[in-house]
Amino acid sequence: MKHAGTQMIKTDRLTLRRIELDDAEMMFRNWANDEEVTRYLRWLPHKDVDETRKIIQEWFENYKNDYTYHWGICLEDGEMIGSIGIIITEYDYKADVGYCIGRNWWGKGYTSEAVKAVINYMFINTDIERIEAYHSVKNPASGKVMLNAAMVYEGHARHKYKNHDGFQDSDMYGIVREMWEVQNEIAYYNALPFVFDDFIEVPELSDGVIYLTCKKKTPAIPDKKWVPGYILNICKDGEAIGEVALRIGYTDGLYYGGQIAYNVDENYRGNGYAVRACRLLLLIAKAHGMIKLLITNNHTNKASMRVCEKLGARLIRTTSLPEWHDLYKEGQRLQNIYEWNVE
Repeated sequence: MKHAGTQMIKTDRLTLRRIELDDAEMMFRNWANDEEVTRYLRWLPHKDVDETRKIIQEWFENYKNDYTYHWGICLEDGEMIGSIGIIITEYDYKADVGYCIGRNWWGKGYTSEAVKAVINYMFINTDIERIEAYHSVKNPASGKVMLNAAMVYEGHARHKYKNHDGFQDSDMYGIVREMWEVQNEIAYYNALPFVFDDFIEVPELSDGVIYLTCKKKTPAIPDKKWVPGYILNICKDGEAIGEVALRIGYTDGLYYGGQIAYNVDENYRGNGYAVRACRLLLLIAKAHGMIKLLITNNHTNKASMRVCEKLGARLIRTTSLPEWHDLYKEGQRLQNIYEWNVE
């Protein structure tokens, strides 16, 4: 397995770095001596700074190995307020993440920020496949940390581990590489520019073979995270032969559902009309400043895949639909995600 060791990580508010012997006083004072901090952990609070120093010495020796991952969590002023570490299971390409932070800094989002940074570090710098974490059910605040770091609840384990209070029932969370990659892709598309002050007036759009007429303009519904959109009839020889839709904007849901949707009546399929309709839509997309459009389809929909290929759209991935998505509720499970660059 590829390793990177404990390198410095910077976030908006934190620096994660190796813990050194000179940090013993801070570590003891800020979290290691506090029985509330260690209440659900496997180790007891330190009795004195010498105990803390001895532990740090062991960690310091382990830093010689590139498979050691253990950071001190530091504020901008250099104050170390907690620690976070990774334990690797080489054969499974799996990592367990554990953390603790001083009581004075609870509830400020620092731990979630550190966990998310370490997850990013591991997926970027190693070939880890899965990162997981668990917490005692008596400590639900730790579960919120995991959720805020984009991990997913996976289930409940009885007597998962033992500490000084006895066996602990635990809730389990995890994230796999594909999930992390999808989250980054969604963040990328959601940050793309677009302009929507109001709907534009859409003229009849024609390429000499088919033409589009605007059938309906659908307003945004913020509560449902629906963006504004256009629905147009695909017409030929004075007859509507299908529909095509364009959604203006980017959301988590549209990563899986796409900005473009199309349907051609069965008797007219196989003639390239969906491809022509999508190309005609570009006038509207560009009027709203959109530079990339996502087109998605069920992984078994060969006809729709051919449309994407003829448009020159790039297949980003085939991925599982999340349970919250409407397409999942309709029974679909795997979705192809295509990117169409329309600059």
